[in-house]
Amino acid sequence: MKLPGLRGTPVDLADFKGKLTYVDFWASWCGPCRQSFPWMNEMQAKYGARGLQVVGINLDRKRDDAERFLAELPATFTIAFDAAGDSAKRFGVKGMPTSVLIGPDGKVLYMHTGFRNEERAQLEGRITAALP
Repeated sequence: MKLPGLRGTPVDLADFKGKLTYVDFWASWCGPCRQSFPWMNEMQAKYGARGLQVVGINLDRKRDDAERFLAELPATFTIAFDAAGDSAKRFGVKGMPTSVLIGPDGKVLYMHTGFRNEERAQLEGRITAALP
């Protein structure tokens, strides 16, 4: 499934096969997303060289809302936009944010809804355990 990317480049999750991929479904109105963005930037910086790819999929109906959020909290990871929410339906997303850890083989290793600071270590542990 190809989605519009931040700078006009389409983002296709299939392109990340062979990498450990942390997909995060988020929206501009989501409070916990404000806490998760700095953490995801940190994870991308810390583990990107070892094969981690963080992908944030925005589900706002209006891209302007997402752009305002990103102006406040810039992402150092891949961003895609899915106003229709088709990708979220495919993954069975029920709340914001929802993160899905996908193994290099394309299989879902872990799914998590919400984000609290006290969960950082547990989520990072899931990532490090799955890294090659």
